[in-house]
Amino acid sequence: MQPAPDAPLDTIRSPPVAPRVVTPNLADEWRGQAFGVLRIVFGCIWAIDATFKWQPAFQTGFVTYLTGALDGQPAMVKAWIGFWIDIVKVDPHVFALIVAASETALAIALILGVLSNLADLGGVLLALVIWSTAEGFGGPYQAGSTDIGGAIIYFLVFIALFLSQSGLHFGLDRRLTPSLGRWGWLASGPIGR
Repeated sequence: MQPAPDAPLDTIRSPPVAPRVVTPNLADEWRGQAFGVLRIVFGCIWAIDATFKWQPAFQTGFVTYLTGALDGQPAMVKAWIGFWIDIVKVDPHVFALIVAASETALAIALILGVLSNLADLGGVLLALVIWSTAEGFGGPYQAGSTDIGGAIIYFLVFIALFLSQSGLHFGLDRRLTPSLGRWGWLASGPIGR
């Protein structure tokens, strides 16, 4: 039945549409769990690396790790690494402790899936600092170079963990986020109801 040609527009109604119910897809759940496992394994790798950073050899030779990246680098990269060496030389032991503590905190956050957004963003920054200093941007790039450095790969893994909200799977973020209130964005769980 059609309305009369001179009927007002507000009387013309379209048929009711049933609300769309979104159910989790089994493949999506499997992917989420896979990212949760990846996060935990990656956290174990960081934990192993952090134990090396707590060793006296790392703490006493911290500046040496940075100066070793200078060999064969172009002038701009040498200037960048030199800038960081000058900063670290103020108190190398304190900077070595900061790196060790940062890697330990990252490992704990990754393994437990707690404050995942904060951990992932912190991991991105730490990986970039390591790649651009101790690894010398993966260089020097010359004939025979075969590697761009490992820290840039860590950078990409942290981005993938952030984008996948990995703390929601096998992690504490799912329960922690609602109790954080306005700071819930630090974790990767659902915010509010």
